[in-house]
Amino acid sequence: MFRISQFMHELARAQATGSYPPPARRGQGPGGGPPGPVVIWNLIRRCNLTCKHCYAFSADHDYPGELSTSQVFGVMDDLKAFKVPALILSGGEPLLRPDIFEIAERAKAMKFYVGLSTNGTLIDEPLARRIHATGFDYVGISLDGIGATHDKFRRLEGAFDRSLGAVRHLQKLGTKVGLRFTMTELNAHDLPPLLQLMQDEGVDKFYFSHLNYAGRGNIHRGQDAHHVATRQALDLLFDTAWADAQAGGRHEYVTGNNDADGVYLLQWVQQRLPQWAGAVRERLVAWGGNSSGVNVANIDNLGDVHPDTMWWHHTLGNVKARPFSQIWQDVSDPLMAGLKARPRQVKGRCGACRHFAICGGNTRVRAQQVTGDAWQEDPGCYLTDEEIGVSDAAPRVQTTAFSARRRVIDLTPANSP
Repeated sequence: MFRISQFMHELARAQATGSYPPPARRGQGPGGGPPGPVVIWNLIRRCNLTCKHCYAFSADHDYPGELSTSQVFGVMDDLKAFKVPALILSGGEPLLRPDIFEIAERAKAMKFYVGLSTNGTLIDEPLARRIHATGFDYVGISLDGIGATHDKFRRLEGAFDRSLGAVRHLQKLGTKVGLRFTMTELNAHDLPPLLQLMQDEGVDKFYFSHLNYAGRGNIHRGQDAHHVATRQALDLLFDTAWADAQAGGRHEYVTGNNDADGVYLLQWVQQRLPQWAGAVRERLVAWGGNSSGVNVANIDNLGDVHPDTMWWHHTLGNVKARPFSQIWQDVSDPLMAGLKARPRQVKGRCGACRHFAICGGNTRVRAQQVTGDAWQEDPGCYLTDEEIGVSDAAPRVQTTAFSARRRVIDLTPANSP
């Protein structure tokens, strides 16, 4: 996750005070030791929706072999001992799991940061009160656009109104809520009105996800928003976050699934606030880019462990047979060995990129899905050869045609004149 607002608030303070804070070491845990990874936990695969870009291929039926409550609790004990700081409870639709609140309450009692990732369509007023009483630190609700756009992605008429109702119920109670948006060329035009909706509703956080090639997202990767549209979207997010930071706002803007965003932010700073570019670059290098297999992990509904949620086709082990803490440290798996290597040994544009220290080679699953080689260049990088210091003579990997196309997608709301 790339925390745009953190950088913008630091820049705003630097403008006011004349100094920029020094970078902190990434992954520094209590007592100086590295903490365990943030764990995104798909506790259930069942979902009441069949969204177009679902990486879990979820449907509205039970899936055999899912972890029992006692098994979940046993895994939680291991995660706590391994210094895992946060659990993001996801699905499917996690609210369909009968013991979801029992799990969440125990996680809170164990002092985990506990997030809930939901489509929001099941959250009425009573359920919102239950969620609030449980003490979730954060509830992320996915919106793929305004009105009919969202309903089409979610394949349910009225889904937008129900999800927005969930946002309002939780906001009224004081629960921290965020909107989650995955952009493709089919919904890019709804980004500006979604950002306006966030401000109008007083929502705390906006998470912008680049499309990753996994699950139904892999099937629909030919409809991925192209690189020019991605740059337009990031420009809008950066400008919005900067205006909020300058005004002393509390809104939080973050992105995920494309670590080139850090390099693109550096370019934004070089153009607008060049006096802080050096300090920001140090901060970005300390951040280090992609952390799949290192600082972020995934456990699926069956207990299989993956480097992150987009690697469901690659299993590292199962918590029913072996503790997560042992699985996560085992580098006998070539993928985990490569992900944990510093620096990662990547090829093509990524290997030759002068900003490799910032993004860490970006998202390996896209390279693997498109080329069959996890260490090839990331076809989702939207930076030009000139921007990353790669000459035309640099070794390149052949990717599918869509990854090289440049098409402008209008980010003007569809109902604008």
